[in-house]
Amino acid sequence: MTPPRRALISITSAHATLFQGKETTGLFISEALHPYKVFTAAGFEVDLTSETGTYTPDWLSQQPDFLNGEDLATWQDANSEFRKKLDNMPKAADIDGSRYGIFYASAGHAALIDYPTASNLQKIAAQVWANGGIVSAVCHGPALFANLLDPATNEPIIKGKTITGFTTEAEITMGIMEELQSWGNDMIDGMAAKLGAKYARAQGIWDDYHVVDGRLVTGQNPASARSTAQAAVEAFEKL
Repeated sequence: MTPPRRALISITSAHATLFQGKETTGLFISEALHPYKVFTAAGFEVDLTSETGTYTPDWLSQQPDFLNGEDLATWQDANSEFRKKLDNMPKAADIDGSRYGIFYASAGHAALIDYPTASNLQKIAAQVWANGGIVSAVCHGPALFANLLDPATNEPIIKGKTITGFTTEAEITMGIMEELQSWGNDMIDGMAAKLGAKYARAQGIWDDYHVVDGRLVTGQNPASARSTAQAAVEAFEKL
């Protein structure tokens, strides 16, 4: 039986200062908006959720290089379908994972803080996986995999698989590595190595790049959010 044609996009509910304490990280807006558009266009019903039902927008994600044109207009319109769903999203504990065929973890640097221990989001993703659906994540979204176990084997879902995610090289280039390390959680490549997964990446830190390994679909950075969602839809169509 094919899983339901519904997609759930998870949102980080964490926030913290970055860039020497000058700016705030939270949800990287396009990483939720781009998959929302892709899934909606592909005929999926789309819902959003975070561990606490709240979110903080990421400062960097609102800069013109990352948010402009139609995307900016959608974000600024509090009555857009996307904003209404985002601003009124339920907390993950109130979501029934059996209703979804695709789980997609959007991110922002803040996801490194709450995703590794976001047990209700992990429970939903595990349920989608157990029901034969697609589990996908972009940028720092794979931080959710830190404690995401396959219910059938009780092993990490990513063990023995290939994933991508935001590069440590990019963190260093952005000059924020020390601040991120102070949060006490692994970067994506380190987490993958610990859990027995292979980490792959594009040569360029901002290149559009994603990896499909069966029902697991991951993207490297904000520029990959759309193609990662498209690949998740393609993988769903093959189920």
